Amino acid sequence: MTPAVRWLKKQNIPYEIHEYEHDKSNNDFGKEAAEKLGLDQNLVFKTLLACDATDKNKLVVAIVPVAGLLDLKALAKAAKIKKMVMADPVHAERVTGYIVGGISPIAQKKRLATFLDSSATGLETLYISGGKRGLDLGLSCDGLLKATSATLADIREEKGRGE
Repeated sequence: MTPAVRWLKKQNIPYEIHEYEHDKSNNDFGKEAAEKLGLDQNLVFKTLLACDATDKNKLVVAIVPVAGLLDLKALAKAAKIKKMVMADPVHAERVTGYIVGGISPIAQKKRLATFLDSSATGLETLYISGGKRGLDLGLSCDGLLKATSATLADIREEKGRGE
């Protein structure tokens, strides 16, 4: 299994595995997961990497529902960084050890500051990438916070209003 699954097992954090056949022509990985698993897009969260606009090596992880977008200004405020931009996908893959579309916030090669959108609070189960395309993990908000040492923050922007 993936490093994310091994980490959850090692930490005794309850989770469920949800697999689906990834369509190689689909690059909207989060929406694809929601559709193929028959889940509400507010329950499926995507893992995004952003970096300090002046220091591309200073990366942070943002976890937001696929129904929304990442608010880079809100993430910068939460991370106490003046300005943030999206990380280069190749750099994100190198640092996390996962491929784009399968980047899990759990058990990345390098431990990064992680921020989970506060909309996850109170969800009985939320779904995140399990570390490869076509694999999602269902777990509680508390389980994800424990697995990632994430900070809850309002970092989601509704679709149609920006990045």
